[in-house]
Amino acid sequence: MVAGATGAAYARVLRPALFRSYGGDPERVHTATLAVLAALDRNPAALAALRLLTRGPRRPVEAFGLTFPGVVGLAAGMDKDGVAPHAWAALGFGHVELGTVTATAQPGNPRPRLFRLPASGGLVNRMGFNNAGAAALAARLDTAGVRRGSPAPGVPVGISLGKTKTTPLEDAAADYLASFAAVAPHADYVAVNVSSPNTPGLRSLQDAATLRALVEALVGAARAQDPDRPVPVLVKVAPDLTFDALEDVLDVCTGAGAAGLVATNTTLAREGLAAPDAWRAGEAGGLSGAPLTARARAVVGFLASRTDLPVVGVGGIVTADDGQALLDAGARLLQVYTGFVYAGPALLRAVDARAASAPVAREGSRA
Repeated sequence: MVAGATGAAYARVLRPALFRSYGGDPERVHTATLAVLAALDRNPAALAALRLLTRGPRRPVEAFGLTFPGVVGLAAGMDKDGVAPHAWAALGFGHVELGTVTATAQPGNPRPRLFRLPASGGLVNRMGFNNAGAAALAARLDTAGVRRGSPAPGVPVGISLGKTKTTPLEDAAADYLASFAAVAPHADYVAVNVSSPNTPGLRSLQDAATLRALVEALVGAARAQDPDRPVPVLVKVAPDLTFDALEDVLDVCTGAGAAGLVATNTTLAREGLAAPDAWRAGEAGGLSGAPLTARARAVVGFLASRTDLPVVGVGGIVTADDGQALLDAGARLLQVYTGFVYAGPALLRAVDARAASAPVAREGSRA
């Protein structure tokens, strides 16, 4: 009853107020929300109270050598600079993926670059990896006491790595390695983002030969840093890849020593938009949220049926049924972003509660 009341309050009161604030500018609302969460992050009493409000049934999950207290985590992109890792955990996320971060600071693409599609339950973004850089993220996490294997914030912390826009594609591996060297002491795992549509040429890094060299370089760096317990390296793939291309990605990840896959990123497709949002179809950028639900499920199911690597399911989770469908398709863990924007913290509790009550072994999953 508490979760239901909280969810209703968010949908009827808080979300409309947020969507109207700052002239309806989604990015300004996002920035202001992060500022509030950053303040909470430094207040132990507030964090304790938040945990009491958001607690609910969860099922622990084991994946790539880590224990996750719940099945649903925060997707990359929500907190690029790691300003609120403790607050995200207190809200009920079972893990937090910070970033995407690049080797050097960059402003991202020109504004406006974030658009709501409320009738479709989606977002379009072309942020372009706006962030303060890997060194700044590492320094912030060090101050916050977030280090690999540390008890704070109480959930695994992943860090998504991307390529600096001005770095030539032929130098991409060195760029990713520079980011890895900076953040690895603070990361329980890293995710290699080669699938954002908002950095020119980035998705070409999913080509088999290029991806193999990049993953091998990062896995090698992880083993050199800690030979006994290297940081797990995951690869995040685009939903727009063909199944043949996904097979190539699987072959590369398996052979190069990747620990898992994150599926999926945002899509360039525009199927599934409701009529009131059709005018946004021409906006450049990646589409997320409900229009991605079916494709994300298909990609997760394809990958999970062909590999023993854990798959983190992302994309189109706007209800507990959506989350359970991705788990049934073979995902070991889940991440949310757009669904959280529209449904709030109640979505986390609903997804976790559904997963906790469902059988662990699911048909079609090799996880």
